[in-house]
Amino acid sequence: MENNADITIHDVDLVNKIKVKMNPYNTITDLSDFFKIMGDSTRLQLLMVLEHGELCVSDLAYLLNMSISAVSHQLKSLRNAKLVKIRRDGKNIYYSLDDEHIKSILEVSLEHILER
Repeated sequence: MENNADITIHDVDLVNKIKVKMNPYNTITDLSDFFKIMGDSTRLQLLMVLEHGELCVSDLAYLLNMSISAVSHQLKSLRNAKLVKIRRDGKNIYYSLDDEHIKSILEVSLEHILER
């Protein structure tokens, strides 16, 4: 790491404006963890399927051509990261996106990729 005394700042006003708006480092690490969870193709596919509605594990396993245990494992990670939520109906558990932010992130990201 460089010593800040050795750095010449070229636009002091802009640097100072940005500095007060910078997020704390722990917020950045939380965001990094969020993207790590989203960065797995299986978990991402589950999230994209759940954009269309609430589904149970067996329906998700069928759609993704995966075992129920593999889907359950990925859903646990998504739940722990607060990306999906559950609703119980008797013995059945249904999964859905946690909130509209997740859907928006997926939509904007896909739109960006499809621009290429």
